[in-house]
Amino acid sequence: MLQDAALRERAARVIPGGLWGHLRVQGLPPGYPQFFQRAQGCRLWDVDGREFIDFMCSWGPVVLGHHDPDVQAAAEAQAKLGDAMNGPAPVLVELAEHFTGLVAHADWSLFAKNGTDATTICVTTARAATGRRKLLVAQGAYHGAAPWCTPYPAGTTAEDRAHLIHYRYNDLDSLAQAAAAAGDDLAGVMVSPFRHDYGVDLELPTPAFAQAVRALCDRQGAALILDEVRTGARLDLAGSWERFSVRPDLSAWSKAIANGHALAAVTGNDRYRDAAASIFVTGSFWCGAVAMAAALATLRKLQAVDGIAHMRAMGQRLREGLAEQAAAHGFRIRQSGPPQMPLVLFDDDPGAELGTRFCALALAQGVYLHPKHNMFLSVAHRPQDIDDALQATDRAFAALAAQR
Repeated sequence: MLQDAALRERAARVIPGGLWGHLRVQGLPPGYPQFFQRAQGCRLWDVDGREFIDFMCSWGPVVLGHHDPDVQAAAEAQAKLGDAMNGPAPVLVELAEHFTGLVAHADWSLFAKNGTDATTICVTTARAATGRRKLLVAQGAYHGAAPWCTPYPAGTTAEDRAHLIHYRYNDLDSLAQAAAAAGDDLAGVMVSPFRHDYGVDLELPTPAFAQAVRALCDRQGAALILDEVRTGARLDLAGSWERFSVRPDLSAWSKAIANGHALAAVTGNDRYRDAAASIFVTGSFWCGAVAMAAALATLRKLQAVDGIAHMRAMGQRLREGLAEQAAAHGFRIRQSGPPQMPLVLFDDDPGAELGTRFCALALAQGVYLHPKHNMFLSVAHRPQDIDDALQATDRAFAALAAQR
């Protein structure tokens, strides 16, 4: 029996469902591994020894590349001194200073472990500051796995979501109607830097929408909360809506800020400083110094190498190659989202059957893609890696065409 299959059998006996959450591969095409042995740069190896060029980057946390030597050196140096201690290490202050200086809207920062921690802290802070309850969120948006926001409501109650009001992303009329429904009880508007709902075309915000959200929050004294958990450190280190000259009051970060080490951050402006100090949020591992040292090294390296520009260029190289291949093999595909966070969908494929088969064929050729979720580029993706991946995807398109 292959190692992956054996580990799945063992896991099923001691873990409900064999695994929890989004890392379960039951929703992926047959052949995708559940367990991995190691990773380096933009490549990873499963427990059965198969090598893949990685375009999921641990579903976002790996931004410089797996096992980046500079980040690892910083983490190991801190680990020799201490990690989870009776209080934080000095690196907490150094990281807060650096991060607050990096993010354009930020007057302060605080840290946690997961994206859900960060979005929930933002919501709690907004409610503490305003004394209000209602929160506007986009239809279909993902903001975490807590009862107030999880897309899978088993075990939650209607009361958990009683104060959420939904609007349609990029739809100004819908936003205005949601705000009217909230009335004078509006605590905040939660918004993603771009629409990255699962299984549908990604949608960049219009300048008018971004500016309307800011104007609405200013008019009603509510918090503009930007959910940077997925986008942070991949679109703009200063904040993803800087290009619109729109700055949030609060923002939630995680995933890529520590290159795979568990860390989340909340940044805010001075209007929300006292409220952030007044709420009680904590965790036994939230001041872990190793992840903070890794984050400081990650952010500094991203700045030094202009990592975002590199990821954008590599994503564009991949996008252009896939477009040429699809056309050559008689397929019509749609590529959406920023190049460094791409999604590839097939036309006339509402159930993603073609996309699923294509991804399975690409996996067999050594390229790890996802048929429905946005993917992620890293700084470790070099031109040769993209070209190697494109050779494999060309064979996958050819095999898919042969199945018609």
